Amino acid sequence: MRPEIVLFGDSITAQSFRSGGWGSALADAYSRKADVVVRGYGGYNTRWALFLLHHIFPLDSSSPPVATTIFFGANDAALKGRTSDRQHVPVEEYTDNIRKIVQHLKRCSPTMLIVLITPPPIDEAGRQSYAESIYGEKAMKEPERTNETTGIYAQQCVALAEELGLRCANLWSKMQETNDWQKKYLSDGLHLTPEGNGVVFEEISRVFREAWLSPEGMPFDFPHHSHIDGKNPSKAFEERCL
Repeated sequence: MRPEIVLFGDSITAQSFRSGGWGSALADAYSRKADVVVRGYGGYNTRWALFLLHHIFPLDSSSPPVATTIFFGANDAALKGRTSDRQHVPVEEYTDNIRKIVQHLKRCSPTMLIVLITPPPIDEAGRQSYAESIYGEKAMKEPERTNETTGIYAQQCVALAEELGLRCANLWSKMQETNDWQKKYLSDGLHLTPEGNGVVFEEISRVFREAWLSPEGMPFDFPHHSHIDGKNPSKAFEERCL
């Protein structure tokens, strides 16, 4: 049985298997090495994610994931009193919720590779333009998210990873190292363009390799076709299948 890599998060994870998505790129990189499983829930914050833990990561599983990415915060950072108010989670609670998710995963498997991913930066003008394209004159007049506030959640995510000895991909900082990141990496001020997905893929791949989960170091699930003798095919499968 192939090991599983679970991607747990909100809509940015849910969309990761679309064309050009970071999840589909990971699945390709680990093809025949590990199954990449998407568990992304659009609109979810960490408060709501806690209700899913025992369903997605049962404690009595005989084959827990070999690795899990935790990618929340974009919705938690929605501003109180604005259009996405119901998604807002105070940053202290956000940090505590991520901690609870990590603790649950460690109970599932003490050897699991757990990677925290910060929310990406926010392009406030891009969010406004997107809202106007959908709602016209009824669009929000004030941003429901700001890059500054999202950065606070990202900083807490990085700090928690350091505290817990976990790997972390700091997308909020990484993406802003590039000029014109707002248009290059974000499609609507929040979600990712193909180029933005590429950044996530590169960062997660780097973190996995720096840990111990390099696809090059993992065996194929079954023999490579070049190792199969056309006249005596059973020989190649004896060790793996019999």
